Amino acid sequence: MSVYYISLAALASTTLLILLLRPLALVTGLVDMPNERKSHQIPTPLVGGLAIFAGLTMAFLLTVAEGVTLQMRETLSFFGGGLLLVTVGVVDDFVDLSPLARFVAQIVAALLMIFGAGVVLNDLGGMTPSGQLLTMGVLAVPFTVFATLGVINALNMCDGLDGLSGSLSLVSLSGLFLAAWLWGDVADVILLPLLGSAVLGFLLFNLRLPGRERASIFMGDAGSMFLGFALTWYAVSLSQGESRVISPAAALWFLMLPIFDTVTMMLRRILRGRSPFSPDREHLHHVFLLAGYTVNETVGLMAAVAGFGVLVGLASVHWQLPELLVAGAFLLAGLGYFWMIMHAWRVMRFLHRSICRRRITSDRRRGQDPAYAGPERRSGTDRRLETQQCTAAVLASVRTSSPMQAPALSVRPGTTSNISS
Repeated sequence: MSVYYISLAALASTTLLILLLRPLALVTGLVDMPNERKSHQIPTPLVGGLAIFAGLTMAFLLTVAEGVTLQMRETLSFFGGGLLLVTVGVVDDFVDLSPLARFVAQIVAALLMIFGAGVVLNDLGGMTPSGQLLTMGVLAVPFTVFATLGVINALNMCDGLDGLSGSLSLVSLSGLFLAAWLWGDVADVILLPLLGSAVLGFLLFNLRLPGRERASIFMGDAGSMFLGFALTWYAVSLSQGESRVISPAAALWFLMLPIFDTVTMMLRRILRGRSPFSPDREHLHHVFLLAGYTVNETVGLMAAVAGFGVLVGLASVHWQLPELLVAGAFLLAGLGYFWMIMHAWRVMRFLHRSICRRRITSDRRRGQDPAYAGPERRSGTDRRLETQQCTAAVLASVRTSSPMQAPALSVRPGTTSNISS
């Protein structure tokens, strides 16, 4: 049986599990309850992560039955670490564990990856001016643990809109698999297409598809922690060793958006004298929402940005660009992202003007503009007046509050979802 059919089995298994687990979650209380920081109005099942992991496991057992051989120690470490994180995530979704308990579970999973499978950041690639490997030495294990915790919590912080974390994960998983297919051995990453298919099955219930105004399930901590762990595993394993597929600098681009968003949020909170882990509504997706974009438009734009990062990573490997240059470009892009979030007011105004112009043009073409008299062009004054009126609605409310205090703004109904950290 080919990878194609096994991937379809992973998608089907995840879909079936969600259908079975969703009513059970409502009965047992494994749901995300509405509160003042969340816009969904009814309890929503938190079974996405559990279904993704179980669907991947079922598809993996099918590969074993078909005679596909995998490294036993690596496989046990991957599924052992994943099972730990999913279990802790489900318990946390039930009873709200302390941050310390979650960090301990993440550290244990990282150690299983390091000592159980040998997936560790032994070097940072050719980061010296001469192009020689910058080895980590005794810092290899603690740095790998730190990186694993960073990616896990980065993906958790991005889980703020219907379909966002799943879409970003799918983009990164697809990029890593494409890199392995182009320059490595697909047999070494057989779980990547299976996991991507499982995530796709989850998105069928988490995205706002036509005819459905909101997600019917959420990923929960179980899903965000497991996917963050899996992304770290393959980003590290593909960028280390003599037969490495990508460079460590290129691997950063595959995880660009979650890394940028998390580091920027934590730095901004520290600069404002707050805890770096305190939740707020000042992420990039909030900027898009406050600028007037819908949830689906926001998710699509952010997935496109993440896809651009993947393309940069793939291009750097294809053209064998100096790794120091690739890392420097990543740092510059991160600084630009940080500036954008710190000046979110200006960015919001720019996005507002952009979307207002786009919607006015669309209304004219559909004949929905009541002032549209026919095919002839109206005066520049009339067009500028329309744009100003469209922009003024939100700008007026924004000026009456702090630049990024979302609850005080007038956002169209249905444009927000499960907004967490």
